[in-house]
Amino acid sequence: MPPLHPKTMNDEGGAKAKARKPKPTTLSNSHALFNSTIRKPFLKQILFTFLLVFSLYALFNAFFNPTLDPASSVFLTAGVTSVKYPAVKVYLYDLPTRFTYGVINHHSLARGGSRAAGDKSSLKYPGHQHMSEWYLFSDLNRPDSERVGSPVVRVSDPEDAELFFVPFFSSLSLIVNPVRPAGSVPEKPPVYSDEENQEALVEWLERQEYWKRNNGRDHVIVASDPNAMYRVIDRVKNSVLLVSDFGRVRPDQGSLVKDIVVPYSHRIRTYPGGVSIDKRKTLLFFMGNRYRKEGGKVRDTLFQILENEKDVVVKHGAQSRESRRAASQGMHTSKFCLHPAGDTPSACRLFDAIVSLCIPVIVSDSIELPFEDTIDYRKIAVFVETASAIKPGYLVSKLRAFTSDRILEYQKELKEVKRYFEYDELDGAVNEIWRQVSRKLPLIKLMINRDKRLVKKEPDCSCICVNQTVLR
Repeated sequence: MPPLHPKTMNDEGGAKAKARKPKPTTLSNSHALFNSTIRKPFLKQILFTFLLVFSLYALFNAFFNPTLDPASSVFLTAGVTSVKYPAVKVYLYDLPTRFTYGVINHHSLARGGSRAAGDKSSLKYPGHQHMSEWYLFSDLNRPDSERVGSPVVRVSDPEDAELFFVPFFSSLSLIVNPVRPAGSVPEKPPVYSDEENQEALVEWLERQEYWKRNNGRDHVIVASDPNAMYRVIDRVKNSVLLVSDFGRVRPDQGSLVKDIVVPYSHRIRTYPGGVSIDKRKTLLFFMGNRYRKEGGKVRDTLFQILENEKDVVVKHGAQSRESRRAASQGMHTSKFCLHPAGDTPSACRLFDAIVSLCIPVIVSDSIELPFEDTIDYRKIAVFVETASAIKPGYLVSKLRAFTSDRILEYQKELKEVKRYFEYDELDGAVNEIWRQVSRKLPLIKLMINRDKRLVKKEPDCSCICVNQTVLR
């Protein structure tokens, strides 16, 4: 066997040099100590391994898992591994009442309610498709003890805030005045003006120190109805906008990069049952307005193609309590639910289908969807190009080809993700929206710092803000 240390030659005489002994290390010292104190080889090996593993664990924990203040952190669980992230600090603006409870009051008055004399507790936010503004506002007003696990923490001092939430009820403001039948003449002009309230809100914001500091970039505004904030969108476009889609927003006003797509509030009952097709006798169901503008014109074509198909139910229906009951019954007893584009690419019907465990069939080529970093919609929905969907027989043939097992797989996936679309779930839509907001913070800081060092401003439609989501 060759020697452990090979012999070497001196430079001058070629004499054999002595092999150097390695210098003692902490590890070898520990090893020597073990040899002198412990005679049993097996026990020695166990104790040595334990100390080595403990040392490595302590080193890893110190560098990669520093202790955070529990009040400013949130634990996200994936499987059995808990990862600790700092919660983003959010300041909730105390807006004048006209922008919050005043909107609720006017909505009630326009429908025959009595005026609330400063008593907020008597005012109830009305149900409609775009209630995210209410749920987020209510969440920030809850005690910290009820918000454990939230990705954001409310702070009382704006100097401590990383983001500022503007709780204007913009979507409710849009529908305060009831829609009048076409051709009717109002008896008297409406008392409430959404346009005036939008203007007043922005004027109030532009007087605030923290808005002016970063030109509104670190502010969060809910504009989930496609027409919400339309009058002043150019004055708040630097902010993070919470929208349902980008159908009414120009590329320089909103984008997936800067803003967040949030779910509609589903308007029908959540399906109480489990995964099954036994009671789902209808192949395809749709109930909604047949005639829409812009991309929604496809609805009339689909009605003509589908209304005489076997096991297919397509009905014209507007928003009403009776229609919602009929839609609940139809979705809960159908395998697939049709989601064609409306006036904009999205509609409430998609989210009604999800909580009904009715597989959405999406015919809307430009649709943007909430939480796509978390949810793979190909596992819970069937996507059909508009050009194919309007071919007679194509859609029904495609759906009939799905096996029972495949339908059950879709339902299982729907059941797994439906909590993300439930606003009143403990860890549902609200927490997921806050998580999306918190992930915008690095970009917000980048844009703020970039703005401060730029001498010459770029055009409004910069490469950072353009929304290019359609493949060409």
